[in-house]
Amino acid sequence: METLDEIIAQLTKALGSDDDIFKAFYRALKDNVSFPADGFVIGVPVSVIKIDYDGNVKRGLTAVCRREDGSLYTIALTEVVFPKTLAGIEYVAAYRKWLGLESFTGNDNIPIKNRQYHKAADGDLDLSRPVELVVLSVKERTARCRLPESGRIITLRAGDLWDVVPGEIVTLQPHKQWKYGGHPYLSGEIQSTRLDVKSLELMPLGLSDIGTWDPMEYFQEEIDEPPEEWEKSVIDRGACPMFEMEQIIPGENVNEPFDDPILKAVELKESGHRADARASLMELCQADLRCLDAHAHLGGLVFDHRPAQAIRHYETGLRIGELSLDDKFSGVMPWSCMGNRPFLRCMHGYGLCLWRLDRFKEAELIFKRMLLLNPVDNQGVRFLIDKVNAGTDWNDFDDV
Repeated sequence: METLDEIIAQLTKALGSDDDIFKAFYRALKDNVSFPADGFVIGVPVSVIKIDYDGNVKRGLTAVCRREDGSLYTIALTEVVFPKTLAGIEYVAAYRKWLGLESFTGNDNIPIKNRQYHKAADGDLDLSRPVELVVLSVKERTARCRLPESGRIITLRAGDLWDVVPGEIVTLQPHKQWKYGGHPYLSGEIQSTRLDVKSLELMPLGLSDIGTWDPMEYFQEEIDEPPEEWEKSVIDRGACPMFEMEQIIPGENVNEPFDDPILKAVELKESGHRADARASLMELCQADLRCLDAHAHLGGLVFDHRPAQAIRHYETGLRIGELSLDDKFSGVMPWSCMGNRPFLRCMHGYGLCLWRLDRFKEAELIFKRMLLLNPVDNQGVRFLIDKVNAGTDWNDFDDV
């Protein structure tokens, strides 16, 4: 895929005036983006019917938008935020960059409770055959879901929803679709669920290069003692690049450090309000499935009594985080970097659940991988590997 700079260079090459460049971007957008397309204007869902250019270089490209009530209006294209998964979105981003504007922020700065979404329309689903839905959040009897292709939202009413996990894809035999209070609903029977994070079309979390980690600097005080097996594997690998993973916390107010939705959910849990904590964490998943900490803490809510469900929360967060790591990734992600902690929490919880479910070999592999990612081992998995390798029953080891 071409970079934004390459797209800009291709479209502006040998063009002398801004008018010609606007026309070039107009043609490129018409050729590469299908309209109508869903978008947002100051957080309000709209349908972008078409783009236009009338020769006014001060205004540039414009977008004709339709509100939910059917009314039309025209606005500068730069005022529209499109979903990051929109086919051809790179041409919109290149246009913004050429104008000197920042990348899209979407709904990131809008409080969770005030966010609006594009709603599923009557023609979006074929009720005569099974449909697939991406689960965003779950209540007792309903689940807020996203249609995979359009990204539009619908509320599902079905049995056995309590065990469904945000981020999973459900295959449903639909029964009925209707609207209540202006919101679309769908009833049906769940036939299967699966975890397939690549089908979620999520933007991978960013990785920031923060320098190099040298194992000899960390282990030099213990160099006279024979290294343990896990230490030897870390030392033999040599110096590695260090990375910090992007941390997504929807609704977080960066100017108010104590206004943290995750900390609030933890406080609710610790004060005995577990249902409220669960609801709060589900809201974070609904806002952005890449909130790995929400998956980790949802797993923690059921870890003690329902490990078979907890492992699904942890694995979802783990697999979403892994979208940022290719098969050749050989760096470290130290716990000391706050952005890495949600990913490492998901991995730790996943490994513990594997152990509890007697999946010893898988648990051992996860713990060894954690030591390569975070050799300082702030989570203490080095003390667990021998127990897991020996097949020690979870109930016989209570030091976790």
